[in-house]
Amino acid sequence: MLMQRKSAFSRRGPDLVTEELVAVLTKKTAMEFKQLFDMVHERLKARNAASGGEEMLRLRAYEKLQALVSRGMVKKTGKKYKGLASLAKALTPEAGAPVAPAKAG
Repeated sequence: MLMQRKSAFSRRGPDLVTEELVAVLTKKTAMEFKQLFDMVHERLKARNAASGGEEMLRLRAYEKLQALVSRGMVKKTGKKYKGLASLAKALTPEAGAPVAPAKAG
């Protein structure tokens, strides 16, 4: 009997770094990446979620921030970043994305 493997790509929800980036960027002030990262790092340390080293976390945060910029949720002016109104959608799964069905029993 052949077993079928599910090889469909399943989207995961936003991770902790994205959650903290959104939380900091929803404030109405524009800030440079260094200041933004310092705030995100402090919030992650408070949640006991800052693992893997500060430099690796900095790279991940920058990568996530650039993804938000490219999706039009964050505005970059020079070296400053500011969250836009559409930033709240960053924490919800994208509309139309396939959702993996729950496994039975």
